[in-house]
Amino acid sequence: MTDRSTAAAPDTLGTPGAPAADEPGPVGAVVRRGPAVTAPVPEGDPATADRADAGRTADDSAAGGGAVPLLVPADGESPATIHADLRRRHGRVAPVVAEDGGTAWLVLGYAEVGYVTAHEELFVRDTSRPGPWPEAAEGTGPAPVAPGRGPGRPGPSAARALAAVDQFELAEGCRGVARRLVDGFAGSGRAELMSAYVRAVSLRAAVLMCGLPPDAGAFEGLVGDLQTALAEDGPAGCGPAGTDAVRDGTHVDRSARGGGDELRRSAYVRAGERLRRLVAARRSEPRPDVISRLLADPAAPDDGAVVREVLGLVAAAHRPTADWIGNALRLLLTDERFARDVSGGRLSVGQALNEVLWLDTPAQTVGGRRAVRDTQLGGHRVRAGDRVLLSLAAANTDPQIWPGGRPGGENAAHLSFGGGGRRCPYPAPLLAESIARTAVETLLERLPDTVLAVDPERLAWRPSVRERGLVALPVRFTPVVR
Repeated sequence: MTDRSTAAAPDTLGTPGAPAADEPGPVGAVVRRGPAVTAPVPEGDPATADRADAGRTADDSAAGGGAVPLLVPADGESPATIHADLRRRHGRVAPVVAEDGGTAWLVLGYAEVGYVTAHEELFVRDTSRPGPWPEAAEGTGPAPVAPGRGPGRPGPSAARALAAVDQFELAEGCRGVARRLVDGFAGSGRAELMSAYVRAVSLRAAVLMCGLPPDAGAFEGLVGDLQTALAEDGPAGCGPAGTDAVRDGTHVDRSARGGGDELRRSAYVRAGERLRRLVAARRSEPRPDVISRLLADPAAPDDGAVVREVLGLVAAAHRPTADWIGNALRLLLTDERFARDVSGGRLSVGQALNEVLWLDTPAQTVGGRRAVRDTQLGGHRVRAGDRVLLSLAAANTDPQIWPGGRPGGENAAHLSFGGGGRRCPYPAPLLAESIARTAVETLLERLPDTVLAVDPERLAWRPSVRERGLVALPVRFTPVVR
């Protein structure tokens, strides 16, 4: 979620983990180890420190065999372990090769990420990448990019519209949605939470946040179309295949799950048409909701711009918030500190949500930046035009900011919402936290004896360098009939 009334766009879209709409090249996998380029950790200014290979560029490293390809991790590989290995081999900035064969700099250090986000005169946005939606069918106009991301004149201010959202009303609406979803499977004693609950509550909460639509039938129709349009690999991407991958210990066959592009495109067009009708109704009869506030914004040129902004808001809020909820539930169900103490009040759901942002942030890597001119970053020579990718996950676990032990804690100085002038603007992080906290608390209140139905080691993560989210989260509990 961003404010398009300014020239800056945040590094993440309102919720932790939202993929940047303009990230350069495909970076959809976790980093795998590569050949070493020996480089000591720099001292002094982390962004400009000199070192032996300071003149080496990302292309030079690639040609010399030092760049690390961005690949899907092997079974059991941890992003934190891989990041530590990259630091050991390359220092706090590593040359990498993207899936399209192009080279880039992957920024691993907390201070270095802060330097890049704070110096827009050196590292500017690359807006050549499309947003999260499929291309619209012919005759319906271009697919919308995420708010604040596309080229051209600014659109209406999503941040100002979201500032009017009542957090307590949003939490209460989310609680009602969560209770209905839990009641739908509470009598079975088993559930796969990612598909039956987590993604469902996140998407519905995002729709509620925008204040639409006015009746139950239209609400579920819009949710259904958005769920299909936003599915990772078509409708099956979030379905039973993920559950089978966990229960049977098998990999999800992504090629078998494909073929949903046309379904996604059709669903996107239907969702746009539903929103166009609602926007027209709000223009005739405004209400105290996000759509009406977007329509009142002088920067909104027409109804189509408002439709695109709302679609972008929902896309930006849905999956990263779902990953936040799912990752927090995994922590609560697998970490003895929380499993033992959360019911006793010593460790709270809020602490679990904050720890996830430090250790398993949904926002793993963001990009979409290029160097404006030759400069130094982490002791490396970065040339004008070089790609720069920011590893928020690596920055959050940077050992230089955790010299005393385990990363995490109760402070909120993590970079999961970006940094600098382009960080996720107020109040989007608060709204995301309200949704996530309500979803987690409601599930634990309704089904307090929920436990994992498989060994924690068998939980599978989606293979992505951008995101950190579970494929499935199967649980069991005492059946409850209401």
